[in-house]
Amino acid sequence: MKRRDIIILKKIVEESAIIAQMIEGLKESDFLKNVEKQRAIVMTLINIGELVKNLDSDFRIQHNQVPWKSIAGFRDVAAHGYFTLRMEEIWVYTIKDLPDVVERLNELIAADEKH
Repeated sequence: MKRRDIIILKKIVEESAIIAQMIEGLKESDFLKNVEKQRAIVMTLINIGELVKNLDSDFRIQHNQVPWKSIAGFRDVAAHGYFTLRMEEIWVYTIKDLPDVVERLNELIAADEKH
């Protein structure tokens, strides 16, 4: 793996950890009432999508177990259509899907560190 891609993966994991901190102890109903948290989390997800877009395309193809296209696509939707986002879906993504993505990224990082 290219060093640049590993650096980006680590940055994505860091950004995901920021989201995890923001939602720690938070209930969905509280999230849905807290516009500040919503905006902060969506902005962080936009950052993650932008980072994904900077990964080498061959790297993304080679490691297609990660939903790169969906992550990058969300960035576009969120950046250009913020007011159409359903915060219930954002909540589900941050609680359910994002931890799975982070697990896959950590596996890629660990595999690279073994070489």
